[in-house]
Amino acid sequence: MPAKLPVTIITGFLGSGKTTLVRHLLRNNEGRRIAVLVNEFGELGIDGELLRDCQICDEETHPSASGNATNIVELTNGCLCCTVQEEFLPTMLELLKRRDQLDCILIETSGLALPKPLVKAFRWPEIRNGATVDGVVTVVDCEAVATGTLAHDLAALEAQRQADPNLDHETPLQELFEDQLACADLVLLNKTDLVDADTVERVKARVQAELPRAVKLVPSDRGQVPPELLLGFNAAVEDNLENRPSHHDEAEDHDHDDQICSTHVVLEQTFDPDHLLKQLRELVQKQEIYRIKGFVTVPHKPMRLVIQGVGDRFEQFYDRLWQADEPRQTRLVFIGRSLDAAQIQQQLEAIAIAG
Repeated sequence: MPAKLPVTIITGFLGSGKTTLVRHLLRNNEGRRIAVLVNEFGELGIDGELLRDCQICDEETHPSASGNATNIVELTNGCLCCTVQEEFLPTMLELLKRRDQLDCILIETSGLALPKPLVKAFRWPEIRNGATVDGVVTVVDCEAVATGTLAHDLAALEAQRQADPNLDHETPLQELFEDQLACADLVLLNKTDLVDADTVERVKARVQAELPRAVKLVPSDRGQVPPELLLGFNAAVEDNLENRPSHHDEAEDHDHDDQICSTHVVLEQTFDPDHLLKQLRELVQKQEIYRIKGFVTVPHKPMRLVIQGVGDRFEQFYDRLWQADEPRQTRLVFIGRSLDAAQIQQQLEAIAIAG
């Protein structure tokens, strides 16, 4: 019987740099035949499109008019850990039919996904004989952890719990952050270019305090790490879940914060990048927006502008030329809590430049 197909799960909080990491791995795949499952949060496939446009993918990686299978699959019908049976299982079964054409699979989860329920799916008979979870890589945004944007002061919270054990002072986002760390075989301390060396050491100490067992922590600048660092753990994670504790171990299912949602805007007009960033920062101040990502049409520019934001911190770059057969639209996805979609749409329309 052929060996099981190794699967690497890439998890991490919103905007930690998972897609950038996967893009780098695809561009430096060293001949490996890699399939990628992308779990988008929202209706616009921003991350999947960024991966398809990494400019190194061969024809087999792209969907064709004849309906041939693609090596990059977007799962957009909800958080993977909540839709394992409905969406993930049939997708994996289709990929396993082509296991002789693949060397490994990468699964990029959404920033809201818990890794453990997804790993449990690899115990199912339909998958168990064909694939194994080679390892779980958790990507951490160093600057965000250092500033407390995506993680609270753990020592202060612990002191409060001891003072009043009847109160739960951890937010759902904090629990999610801890669960993603607890399931990891490797923690990537990403975006080290945004902080100094002392801050990296403080973040490392903070993350190590959360880890239930010895796990390697590796600093990373924009996900630029060797492929062999992310592949080949041979951990068979599905057989070792007892050593990966979760806040949701007592429950068969779990609930996300129902107020966390996504909305998107699609506009035909163009935008001045500086004016757009100013407006996006104003929106972040008015609403509880965790993540912004998407593509922007810029006047007199033949290339597509990519914008990615976490809180009020943004990065932008031109990734490729607009293709002749695609509409030149500005498409942005917003992820946050109790978002006012009408206000977002109105403020962006107010600064749009007419064609």
